[in-house]
Amino acid sequence: MQSDIYNIGQAAKASGISAKMIRHYEEVGLLPAASRTFSGYRTYSHQDVHMLRFIRHSRDLGFSIKQISDLLSLWRDRNRPSSKVKQMASEHIEMLNQKIQELITMKSELTRLVSCCHGDERPDCPILDELAQDK
Repeated sequence: MQSDIYNIGQAAKASGISAKMIRHYEEVGLLPAASRTFSGYRTYSHQDVHMLRFIRHSRDLGFSIKQISDLLSLWRDRNRPSSKVKQMASEHIEMLNQKIQELITMKSELTRLVSCCHGDERPDCPILDELAQDK
């Protein structure tokens, strides 16, 4: 798009974010409320689309809405030290490492349960038996 003004469909296409999510990001305050035409349609600037791409990339990396809000604030603040951004990213990496360990544990347990199940016509199922256990 070479235009300086985008409708919501064009902004969605240019940013890779659905129109529904654009409206959601406006609703939660991640994106400023869009300008409106006389007929009430949302319009977006090139800067808005750039911000939407920033949000999409941040979401792709697993940052939460709150974290993205903080990152956007840091992005806009040209006087901020990069150490704040690095600290946020480093903390996010640590959280991702914890999630990875949790997923590895879940996969291991589920693999063990699947190996115990005969998977035949009998109703006996160690997977269901294990899930029904009080822990």
